[in-house]
Parts: sequence; C-alpha cells; structure tokens
Amino acid sequence: MMPSPPARLIVGCGYLGSRVAARWLAEGSSVHAITRSGTRAADLASRGIRPIVADVTRAETIRSLPDVTTLFWAVGFDRTSGASHHDVHVTGLARLLDALPGQPRPILSSSTGVWGDEGGGMVDETTPANPSRDAGRVLLEAEKLLRSHRLGPGVALRFAGLYGPDRLPRLADLEAGRPLAADPDSWLNLIHVDDAAAIVCAAAAATTPAPLYVVSDGHPVRRRDWYGHIATCLGSPPPIWDTTAPRSRGADKRVDPSRLFHDLPIRLVHPDPLEAIADLIRQA
Repeated sequence: MMPSPPARLIVGCGYLGSRVAARWLAEGSSVHAITRSGTRAADLASRGIRPIVADVTRAETIRSLPDVTTLFWAVGFDRTSGASHHDVHVTGLARLLDALPGQPRPILSSSTGVWGDEGGGMVDETTPANPSRDAGRVLLEAEKLLRSHRLGPGVALRFAGLYGPDRLPRLADLEAGRPLAADPDSWLNLIHVDDAAAIVCAAAAATTPAPLYVVSDGHPVRRRDWYGHIATCLGSPPPIWDTTAPRSRGADKRVDPSRLFHDLPIRLVHPDPLEAIADLIRQA
C-alpha cells in the first residue's frame, strides 16, 4: 500500500505562502490554506489548494482543522481588519496551534526586524534580539510562544527583506526623483521570494532542523549601492537621500545565515541580489 502524500496547512497564502503552496503541490502534497475571504477561497481552490474560511482572531471560526504534517504560518498584517499585531501573531497563533490535531511541524515566518539598530554589525541566531518596533516585539513573542507550545519548538525563520516579481522596492520614488528616507551607508539584507519558498520547504523536509534560522542570501548590500543600481537599471537619476526624515525602518545590521546553509541542503537560485534585481527590472 502506497503511503498517503503529506498534508500541509498554510495560514497566510500570500506573496510567500502561495509560492510555498505551489512547491508542495508539485511534490504531490495536499495543501490546505486558511483565508478570511470567500472570494480568496475560490481563487485558492482554482489552483488546487483546499481553502478553509476562518479568522484566527475569532475563536468560533477555528474548527475542524485537517490533520497535517506541516503548518506554515505566514500571516501578513491587515491594518483594515481592526486587529492588532498581537491579536494576530500571538493570540491567533496560539489559538490555531491549540486547535490543530496530531503533531504537525510548525514553521513560523518571522523577521530580522526582531533586532534593532546594531550599528552595521553582524547578527546571527545567537545575537540577543532587541526590536525597536512593535511588529518586531510581537514576532519575538510569537517565537517564544512556538518554542514553549506542545507542538514546539517548531522552526522560526527570521526572513530578511523579500523581493521578487511584483515586489521591486521604491521604483516609483526613484523614477519620480523623490528623496529616500534612509541612511545610504546602512545595510540591507535580502532574500529572493523564490529562494525563501525553497527554504521553507527545506525546513519542512529536514529530519532535525534547528528551532531558529536567520534567512537571507548572505550578501548584505548598502542602501546606496542597492538603490543606485536600481536607478541605473531604470535609467532614472541617482537616488536622493533624506537622512533627517523619520524612518519606519532603518535598523542597520548585517545578518549571517551560515547556520541555515550548514544545516539544510539549500542552493540559492538568486545568490546575488544586484544581479537578480536587474533581471527583474528587465522582465517587468
């Protein structure tokens, strides 16, 4: 008798989650996804994904969840929902983990934003987290929740900045010559979305993954070089920098993904972000 294919559950089947779903479907897994939208559910079903209409912030909607081998939590923050970061990523995550049958491996999409400004220094999994923004503090709490849960420790993936098709940062600002509110000499840490999806699948397939990985391509670039390169590819004027404006992001650090590449059989398709962004702009 042939073994049943793995079953997976994705909460947040968006920019990254949809690519993870496509990979699992291609491997023969059955893929379920939670969405709050009936329209979105129909779209998921059209792609072979089994939709579950539910809202992790509303306990009465979380019922009859499938028995799966893997949970991938990749929920984005919807400011129009009326829920806080904590409502979603801590209370909602706990509610979902409590409701899941069996012993699935939970994989949490976290962020390098759990570190604050490290003055351009190198950080890895052993570096104490010091988030400067509420989103980072909530994700750090979600990581701690996962480690202590009966389904834990799971795997927390602290993703650097995702880029890829339909996510090319600040193009309109560069083309319009609008100043960029950032320190041009601070560092950016990046990972192409397709490589990020492959890493999620590798973490799900690994026999004994670590409970925490920093995820980037391992090639930090200074903002001056990144945006200057994008401007050149666009044929736009060089970027203008406003180093006095308030910044929503801007923590300056370089992340070291050595543990990830040591533990998991990963070969990046897009190891050079400057080359990859040029290809994306040519294809746009």
